[in-house]
Amino acid sequence: MTDLSRFRDAARTSPAWPFEEARKLVARIQKSGKRQVLFETGYGPSGLPHIGTFGEVARTTMVRRAFEALTGGEIPTRLICFSDDMDGMRKIPDNVPDRAFLEPHLQKPLTSVPNPFGGDYESFGHHNNAMLRRFLDTFGFEYEFMSATECYRNGTFDAVLLRAAERYQAIMDVMLPTLGPERQATYSPFLPISPQSGRVLYVPMKHVDAKAGTVTFLDEDGAETTLPVTGGHVKLQWKPDFGMRWAALDVDFEMFGKDHQTNAGIYDRICAILGGIPPEHYVYELFLDDQGQKISKSKGNGLTIDEWLTYASPESLALYMFQKPREAKRLFFDVIPRAVDEYLQFLDAFPRQDAKNQLGNPVWHIHGGNPPPPERLGREGENAPSEKVSFSLLMNLVAVANAEEKGVLWGFLKRYAPSASPESHPRLDALVGYAIRYFEDFVKPKKAYRLPDAVEEAAFDALADKLAAMPADATAEAIQEAAYDVARAVPRYQDFAAKGATPERPGVSNAWFAAIYNVLLGEERGPRFGSFAAIYGLENTVALIRKAIAGELVAAHEAFRSARRITG
Repeated sequence: MTDLSRFRDAARTSPAWPFEEARKLVARIQKSGKRQVLFETGYGPSGLPHIGTFGEVARTTMVRRAFEALTGGEIPTRLICFSDDMDGMRKIPDNVPDRAFLEPHLQKPLTSVPNPFGGDYESFGHHNNAMLRRFLDTFGFEYEFMSATECYRNGTFDAVLLRAAERYQAIMDVMLPTLGPERQATYSPFLPISPQSGRVLYVPMKHVDAKAGTVTFLDEDGAETTLPVTGGHVKLQWKPDFGMRWAALDVDFEMFGKDHQTNAGIYDRICAILGGIPPEHYVYELFLDDQGQKISKSKGNGLTIDEWLTYASPESLALYMFQKPREAKRLFFDVIPRAVDEYLQFLDAFPRQDAKNQLGNPVWHIHGGNPPPPERLGREGENAPSEKVSFSLLMNLVAVANAEEKGVLWGFLKRYAPSASPESHPRLDALVGYAIRYFEDFVKPKKAYRLPDAVEEAAFDALADKLAAMPADATAEAIQEAAYDVARAVPRYQDFAAKGATPERPGVSNAWFAAIYNVLLGEERGPRFGSFAAIYGLENTVALIRKAIAGELVAAHEAFRSARRITG
């Protein structure tokens, strides 16, 4: 584990949201005298894990690391990822391969429902648990996995379940006012598992024997049945289950989505009834899909974990989770490029920051206080320039180079920095692969090249001439300045209101670079032109400009779109 003690002083006043939550935990343990802090996240395996599930673990881990920095690592912490896999399957998810296969198993605990995906997992719940753990392990989270089925069966919850039988009426007094008259008549916090059908039964209790620790009810066939509340024979309704779990495990911190916010007081009261101290909470906003609808495991809308990782790194996903967790955010493919580039920008800035600003930098929280060094593409020689290579720059290189494999892009990168390689720049190598896949699937079909108008054509012609006269190893800064010089001579692009502008040397409006992106790249926005041209190569950039003027880029893209329409 990284030594976080050096951040201790700065952590006491950091405004970053994980430190705000961590300071609440410090106050909590000072009051309780506990010598260990338990963090918990919950997962309902009724469907395949989605990014919201990952986000909950990532954000909780960020609070955990912030707490460790505040306390200098002197107080041990644990993180439990808890799966509610004993819940009955209330409905069949939309994204399973064979819905009819699951229909006979409705209302059975998820760990008793056969696995529709095949393979070695013994149940639907076990399969979904494994899918969650696979990603958490890949990302490197430190956590302990707990299964509700196991906890109910192996005695972990027995003491608190017996206490729930003893304090049954107190729990009912909390729950009944929250229910309508019809539901009140049949409600019980205990849900027996039918010995006959194996289903989770939502039936009233005929009798609760606190001394014997049993409940009596009518089974599905009408037979009066008595079961112990221990040993996995019953489970609790989901609201009492929250509070019971907090009390049984002595949880100190749990975050949950806004959809739980109205019930948080119920969870707390039941936890207290059962002898526990309610944990600290953090409520985050829900994620939305591209239509503005809440993402759902059962619907399968929004992004899956694997889909994000097809196009970008886990670190970029963690950044997305860190930023503004109390604001609703769209979680769809179009958010990926910005997340990738912002992560790279924050990583590049980290070594130049003092401790206070490092604690506010998302990469501190993403990497538990120990982010890796940034990768730059540097040229040979002392004081030689280096470039940050962005996701957007790479995608535009893919476009102009017609690259479908990494080797093509690495040809341009190595031309700029001959000593660079996939081995020396593994993060950049991964980024190259992501950029190729994202471009092909999302960018290329939406590109919209256009022909330059007369003013633009003259300006591009002048730019091509100016670049052709520059040395092949011209720096990105020199190329950028050359582009500015061309635009300053064109009235359309002159900006006399720009900072530092004079009548003799006007500033340059954004319209110039918008024209470059539109005409050369078929995009509304793009990378810094100087960096793009330096890495793509001046000779290639001049050729690209000449093709644009001649209409070849528009013609080639129209041919691509026509072929796409024909093939469907």
